[in-house]
Amino acid sequence: MKVLFLCTGNSCRSQMGEILLRRLRPDWQIHSAGLEAHGLNPVMLQVMEEGGQLPADLHSKTLDELLAAGHPLDSFDRVVTLCGDARDRCPMLPRHVFHEHWGLPDPAKFFGSEREILGHFRRVRDDLNHRMRQWVTLQE
Repeated sequence: MKVLFLCTGNSCRSQMGEILLRRLRPDWQIHSAGLEAHGLNPVMLQVMEEGGQLPADLHSKTLDELLAAGHPLDSFDRVVTLCGDARDRCPMLPRHVFHEHWGLPDPAKFFGSEREILGHFRRVRDDLNHRMRQWVTLQE
Protein backbone atom coordinates (compact mmCIF):
# COMPACT_ATOMS: atom_id res chain seq x y z
CA MET A 1 0.00 0.00 0.00
CA LYS A 2 1.34 3.44 -0.92
CA VAL A 3 -0.23 6.44 0.83
CA LEU A 4 0.23 10.21 0.49
CA PHE A 5 -0.85 12.77 3.09
CA LEU A 6 -1.32 16.16 1.46
CA CYS A 7 -1.70 19.54 3.15
CA THR A 8 -0.91 23.16 2.34
CA GLY A 9 2.50 23.58 3.99
CA ASN A 10 3.65 20.07 4.97
CA SER A 11 4.58 21.37 8.40
CA CYS A 12 2.03 19.83 10.82
CA ARG A 13 -0.96 17.68 9.87
CA SER A 14 0.48 15.87 6.84
CA GLN A 15 3.72 15.24 8.74
CA MET A 16 1.74 13.84 11.67
CA GLY A 17 -0.12 11.57 9.28
CA GLU A 18 3.11 10.30 7.75
CA ILE A 19 4.74 9.63 11.12
CA LEU A 20 1.69 7.93 12.65
CA LEU A 21 0.98 5.67 9.70
CA ARG A 22 4.66 4.73 9.38
CA ARG A 23 4.50 3.62 13.01
CA LEU A 24 1.33 1.62 12.41
CA ARG A 25 2.32 0.10 9.08
CA PRO A 26 6.09 0.09 8.56
CA ASP A 27 5.55 -2.32 5.65
CA TRP A 28 3.65 0.33 3.64
CA GLN A 29 5.15 3.23 1.69
CA ILE A 30 4.02 6.40 3.45
CA HIS A 31 4.73 9.92 2.21
CA SER A 32 3.61 13.45 2.93
CA ALA A 33 3.83 16.63 0.93
CA GLY A 34 2.45 20.13 0.76
CA LEU A 35 1.39 22.48 -1.95
CA GLU A 36 4.15 24.60 -0.43
CA ALA A 37 6.95 23.73 2.01
CA HIS A 38 6.72 25.70 5.26
CA GLY A 39 9.32 23.76 7.26
CA LEU A 40 8.69 21.43 10.18
CA ASN A 41 6.73 22.97 13.01
CA PRO A 42 8.75 22.59 16.25
CA VAL A 43 5.64 21.99 18.40
CA MET A 44 4.53 19.24 16.02
CA LEU A 45 7.96 17.63 16.41
CA GLN A 46 7.72 17.85 20.20
CA VAL A 47 4.25 16.28 20.28
CA MET A 48 5.19 13.53 17.83
CA GLU A 49 8.33 12.64 19.79
CA GLU A 50 6.03 11.78 22.71
CA GLY A 51 5.04 8.64 20.81
CA GLY A 52 8.49 7.52 19.76
CA GLN A 53 11.48 8.37 17.67
CA LEU A 54 10.95 10.48 14.56
CA PRO A 55 11.98 9.20 11.12
CA ALA A 56 15.48 10.36 10.17
CA ASP A 57 14.33 11.36 6.67
CA LEU A 58 11.54 13.65 7.89
CA HIS A 59 11.53 17.02 6.12
CA SER A 60 9.03 19.49 4.71
CA LYS A 61 8.57 19.00 0.96
CA THR A 62 6.29 20.12 -1.82
CA LEU A 63 4.17 17.89 -3.99
CA ASP A 64 6.35 18.89 -6.96
CA GLU A 65 9.46 17.77 -5.04
CA LEU A 66 7.84 14.42 -4.26
CA LEU A 67 6.85 13.93 -7.91
CA ALA A 68 10.37 14.82 -9.07
CA ALA A 69 11.77 12.25 -6.60
CA GLY A 70 10.03 9.47 -8.52
CA HIS A 71 6.63 9.29 -6.83
CA PRO A 72 4.04 10.15 -9.51
CA LEU A 73 0.46 10.51 -8.34
CA ASP A 74 -0.59 7.38 -10.21
CA SER A 75 1.81 5.33 -8.06
CA PHE A 76 -0.27 5.96 -4.92
CA ASP A 77 -3.13 3.78 -3.76
CA ARG A 78 -4.59 6.47 -1.51
CA VAL A 79 -4.25 10.25 -1.14
CA VAL A 80 -5.54 11.84 2.06
CA THR A 81 -5.99 15.61 2.07
CA LEU A 82 -5.99 17.17 5.53
CA CYS A 83 -7.10 20.74 4.84
CA GLY A 84 -9.60 22.42 2.57
CA ASP A 85 -6.92 24.25 0.60
CA ALA A 86 -5.16 20.98 -0.31
CA ARG A 87 -8.50 19.35 -1.14
CA ASP A 88 -9.47 22.23 -3.41
CA ARG A 89 -6.07 22.56 -5.09
CA CYS A 90 -5.21 18.86 -5.30
CA PRO A 91 -4.36 17.88 -8.87
CA MET A 92 -6.68 15.54 -10.68
CA LEU A 93 -5.96 12.03 -9.48
CA PRO A 94 -6.06 8.96 -11.68
CA ARG A 95 -9.29 6.99 -11.26
CA HIS A 96 -7.60 4.10 -9.40
CA VAL A 97 -6.18 6.42 -6.70
CA PHE A 98 -8.62 6.65 -3.80
CA HIS A 99 -8.93 10.21 -2.45
CA GLU A 100 -10.21 10.83 1.03
CA HIS A 101 -10.52 14.19 2.79
CA TRP A 102 -10.00 14.46 6.54
CA GLY A 103 -10.54 18.15 7.26
CA LEU A 104 -8.64 18.82 10.47
CA PRO A 105 -7.99 22.17 12.14
CA ASP A 106 -4.48 23.55 11.69
CA PRO A 107 -2.85 23.31 15.14
CA ALA A 108 -0.27 25.92 14.13
CA LYS A 109 -3.06 28.52 14.03
CA PHE A 110 -4.10 28.01 17.64
CA PHE A 111 -3.27 30.69 20.18
CA GLY A 112 -2.98 30.49 23.92
CA SER A 113 -0.55 29.44 26.57
CA GLU A 114 2.14 26.87 25.81
CA ARG A 115 0.05 24.27 27.60
CA GLU A 116 -3.06 25.13 25.57
CA ILE A 117 -1.15 25.04 22.27
CA LEU A 118 0.34 21.65 23.15
CA GLY A 119 -3.17 20.46 23.93
CA HIS A 120 -4.41 21.54 20.50
CA PHE A 121 -1.53 19.73 18.77
CA ARG A 122 -2.18 16.60 20.82
CA ARG A 123 -5.89 16.63 19.96
CA VAL A 124 -5.12 16.82 16.22
CA ARG A 125 -2.49 14.06 16.60
CA ASP A 126 -4.91 11.86 18.54
CA ASP A 127 -7.72 12.46 16.03
CA LEU A 128 -5.41 11.43 13.19
CA ASN A 129 -4.23 8.39 15.11
CA HIS A 130 -7.81 7.29 15.79
CA ARG A 131 -8.83 7.69 12.12
CA MET A 132 -5.78 5.77 10.93
CA ARG A 133 -6.25 2.92 13.37
CA GLN A 134 -9.83 2.49 12.18
CA TRP A 135 -8.76 2.62 8.54
CA VAL A 136 -5.85 0.21 8.97
CA THR A 137 -8.14 -2.25 10.76
CA LEU A 138 -10.47 -2.19 7.75
CA GLN A 139 -7.52 -2.95 5.44
CA GLU A 140 -6.56 -6.13 7.32
